[in-house]
Amino acid sequence: MTIITLTSDLGRHDYYTGVIKGALLSTGVPLQIVDITHDIKAYNIVEASFVVRNVYKSFPRGSIHIVSVNNFDGDKKRFIAIEHEGHYFIGPDNGIFSLIFEEMPKKIYAIPYKNKSTFPLTDIFAYGVAHITSEKPFKEIGKQVRKPEQRITLQPVISKSQIRGSVIHVDNYDNVILNIKKDLFRRVQAGRSFSLFFKRYDPIKSLSDHYSDVPVGETLCLFNSANYMEIAINMGKAASLLGLAIDDTVQIDFHD
Repeated sequence: MTIITLTSDLGRHDYYTGVIKGALLSTGVPLQIVDITHDIKAYNIVEASFVVRNVYKSFPRGSIHIVSVNNFDGDKKRFIAIEHEGHYFIGPDNGIFSLIFEEMPKKIYAIPYKNKSTFPLTDIFAYGVAHITSEKPFKEIGKQVRKPEQRITLQPVISKSQIRGSVIHVDNYDNVILNIKKDLFRRVQAGRSFSLFFKRYDPIKSLSDHYSDVPVGETLCLFNSANYMEIAINMGKAASLLGLAIDDTVQIDFHD
């Protein structure tokens, strides 16, 4: 049985996700459909890429990951299928996959479809799943795409004694996730003490292992399960209370 994951900005109020699931099950292929989330903010490929990037490796090789966010952005309106490290991906060629992968995979193919319907996603996703689960070579799914759409994401600015990063995600608990990963932090830190500055608040000067390491209502920073640095408040809403939002900058100074 093939695992299909679904990540979208389609929401749960309307019938759209149900129609897509029905089309997938109507292929006749034995499938296990897993909803990752349908609560991505409308058109927000940055948020969607963060979710998919940090979830797909938890699934077995051979899984098919359908990403349905901002599907018809731009003039191309092209959908692509990708094979990467034993996983398959189907979604719009709107730059989202350049944000999911550190380096774009080589096996990228355009999925053919007739743009006559106001909601062609059912045909596109069903065709992609049916082909991938068949015994046909993956490359026969469509024409090879040599120049997929690219999007640029903000990267931390690094010097010998400083990292300047930014907010890339706010989770359901209002924890603030930064584009600073644990290995980068440790490499630049080199055993030194640090101060994490944001807005006009007093800096955070120590790393926590758990949210409960500080009293309720106190601010902390830690590395989450995906190894990204977080600013959080124990039992509180950090983004709202600290006034932090996507793309806000933070600064870490290291002290000898």
